[in-house]
Amino acid sequence: MSHFTTEQMQSLRSQLLSDKRDIEHRLSENEHYGLGDSLKLQTGELSPIDNHPGDLATEVYEREKDISLLEHDEFQLERIDSALHSIEEGHYGTCAVCQQPIPYERMEAVPYTKYCKKHQPETIVSENRPVEEEFLAPSFGRTSLDERDDQNGFDGEDAWQIVESWGSSNSPAMAESGDIDSYDVMAIEATEELDGFVEAYESFVATDIYGHDVSIVRNRQYRQYLEKGEGLGLLEPNSDDDDTY
Repeated sequence: MSHFTTEQMQSLRSQLLSDKRDIEHRLSENEHYGLGDSLKLQTGELSPIDNHPGDLATEVYEREKDISLLEHDEFQLERIDSALHSIEEGHYGTCAVCQQPIPYERMEAVPYTKYCKKHQPETIVSENRPVEEEFLAPSFGRTSLDERDDQNGFDGEDAWQIVESWGSSNSPAMAESGDIDSYDVMAIEATEELDGFVEAYESFVATDIYGHDVSIVRNRQYRQYLEKGEGLGLLEPNSDDDDTY
C-alpha cells in the first residue's frame, strides 16, 4: 500500500502526465531536434568533410547538442512511463534498492525517480557521439597509420601533406606548435618528419656509384643529428666549413 495520501498521489500522477505531454509535443514539433535529416542536407554542403575542419565545426557542435537533448528527452519518457506503470502496480514511491518509502518532498521534485537519496546511482556519461567525430580522432581519421608499428607506407597524412604543400587556409596562428611565425613551416610536421628516408643519417651519408668512399653532406639534418647527440662520436664537424669530409 502506498504511503502517499490520495491528494499527493493525484498530484504526482498529474505532474508525470504533464511532463510526458510536454516532451512528446516538443519532439513532435521540432522533428526530434532536426535529427531526421542528415548533416549534409541541413547545411547544404556537398560533403560533411570539408577542406578545413573549422568549416563545419559549428554544425558538428550543434548536432552533438541535439543528440544530447534528444537522448535526454527519450530517457525522461522512459522514466515517466516506468513511474506511471509503478503507480498502476501499486509500488510507486518505494526505493528499488532498500525497499524503503521515498519521502514525498523528493518525489515532488523528481516524480519519476526509483531511488531514495542515499541509493541514487551515479550519473553515466553517454557515449553516443555524432558519426562525424570518427574523422576527427585520431588525426586524419581512419587513414592515419603512423601509430602502427607495422606501417611505414603511404597513408592519409602523407596524402594531406602533398596537398598542403600547395597551400592552405591556415595561418601561423593556427599552427600545431605555438612558436611558428612563418608560412614556410606551416605544413604538418614540416620540421620533424623525415621525407624520403627512414633514419636521419640516411639524408647526409653518401657513397660513390660503387658503394665506396663514404662521405658526409653537412646539411640541416646532419647538424640536427649532431645537436641531439645521436649516433657515435665519429661524425664530429671539422674545423673548416666544407660541406663534406
